[in-house]
Amino acid sequence: MNTATHQACLLLGSNIEPEQNIPRAVLLLQAMLTILKVSPIWESASVDCCYPDFLNMAVLVSTSLDAPQLKVQVLRPLEAQMGRVRTDDKNASRPIDFDIILFDGKLLDPDLWQHVHRAAPVAGLFPDLRSETGESLKDVVNVLAQSTPIQIRTDISLSLP
Repeated sequence: MNTATHQACLLLGSNIEPEQNIPRAVLLLQAMLTILKVSPIWESASVDCCYPDFLNMAVLVSTSLDAPQLKVQVLRPLEAQMGRVRTDDKNASRPIDFDIILFDGKLLDPDLWQHVHRAAPVAGLFPDLRSETGESLKDVVNVLAQSTPIQIRTDISLSLP
């Protein structure tokens, strides 16, 4: 039995009833994984202009599963449980989306550096994460936020111990 403990930084996103679905997703994650830390919740426009705004947040979890197992055994079933239906349109509206951004400190999502809706929540947990060119994630967020509006939503509460 694998008892190694891994740390994964997950990005959660929702634009269908996001004020309810983001906190619900955190509670469902908490039932299956150990939550170590959470970022603030951020609101930003959809990448595609035709969809409602998204709420995004990052969650640092501890798990004995490796990254593919985490995705298949925990994240995809939780998405399905919450009503996520995958389509060819990867920007389509959704009740929840889980992405593994970092796993044991290794970046699994290079898009992190190009999109403020991904970078800002992760910077809440890893502000000093460095790109291949040496930029810190918090500095990248400051630059990206100049061209893409994003704001923290302090009005949404999470039920964490």
